[in-house]
Amino acid sequence: MSVAFAGNSAPTGSREAGPLRVMIVDDSVVIRGLISRWVGAEHDMEVAASLRTGLEAVNQLERINPDVAVLDIEMPELDGISALPKLLAKKRDLVIIMASTLTRRNAEISFKALSLGAADYIPKPESTREASAADIFHHDLIEKIRHLGARLRRRPAVASPPLAPASPAPVQRSPVARPAAPAPATSLYPQSASGMTTRPFSSQAPKVLLIGSSTGGPQALMALVTELGPVIDRVPVLITQHMPPTFTTILAEHLARSSRRPAAEAVDGEPVKPGRIYLAPGGKHMRVARSGVDTVIALDDGPAVNFCKPAVDPLFTSAIDIWHGAILSVILTGMGSDGMRGGKDIVAAGGNVIAQDEASSVVWGMPGAAANAGICAAILPLNQIGAKVNRLFAGDRS
Repeated sequence: MSVAFAGNSAPTGSREAGPLRVMIVDDSVVIRGLISRWVGAEHDMEVAASLRTGLEAVNQLERINPDVAVLDIEMPELDGISALPKLLAKKRDLVIIMASTLTRRNAEISFKALSLGAADYIPKPESTREASAADIFHHDLIEKIRHLGARLRRRPAVASPPLAPASPAPVQRSPVARPAAPAPATSLYPQSASGMTTRPFSSQAPKVLLIGSSTGGPQALMALVTELGPVIDRVPVLITQHMPPTFTTILAEHLARSSRRPAAEAVDGEPVKPGRIYLAPGGKHMRVARSGVDTVIALDDGPAVNFCKPAVDPLFTSAIDIWHGAILSVILTGMGSDGMRGGKDIVAAGGNVIAQDEASSVVWGMPGAAANAGICAAILPLNQIGAKVNRLFAGDRS
């Protein structure tokens, strides 16, 4: 979820040393205790405060001075969505991760929080007594704190205004660019604007657009699909975004509004046709398969891939059996390396991979893994990807 910052009071600046200071705000003593223990066990983070209400967080923010806040949605006195803008007004570079249970109402509030400046969200398990649910919550929360906190420390002391709500078309924040990675001394291939080595585009015309994303993905996706109307009208668009159930339902609705095209969670067995967006439903891997002469959606409840479910790699690799090398894949912002292995297979089959660049990514994990693997034909800022995709489907292979 795209990081955006609000307010104009306190100056921004990154902490260069010491552990990340984490403020936990939740009215559940059980959740506060769990997160406090998890954070306290990490060498690179510490509990700055453990608070019961959003009002306490707002009133004590200057004294606590946290780097990251884990903010519950439903709390007495001042709930999370009301506390969010007040916290960012006091400290505009505060990284806020919204936490909520998996209800439709909370999913909708989480999406609103992202448009107001929250860095990300995390679903809380209904019961922490279920070991597997608690383990996933533990792993995902610590990774989000670490990666989003690391981005905070790399960012120069200049903040951007908040994102506008995505209805019908969101405004995408343009992050402050960081120095590009140095290019290799010699290369057989051209370099992207970021300085990374890229491959030539395949001459094969693409027949499908595949997109993979994770942290920061919803806002990036909503910005991207506003530009893809001509492509959606011509070919199927299949998206895997790392997200739990209910959240993907809401995301599909946002994508439909932003693109002004049909968009929905994919249904097992449904035909894959041009003119619509298919989104992998939370908790299921989405693949494509043959059914007679038709291409259809194939959902499965198998184990997580790359710690994710849905995962990008299953979609990417399955598409090769259908479209061979006539594939254009785009890897957007996200933690980890999901999509890189599937992207390698697509390139080996004759297809193309485009990655979002580091400066415009909330977390340059997934696109960075693809870029560093040398499989990308282009590495572009988010606001240039849509135009490039349109040109490729219109016949430009440069």
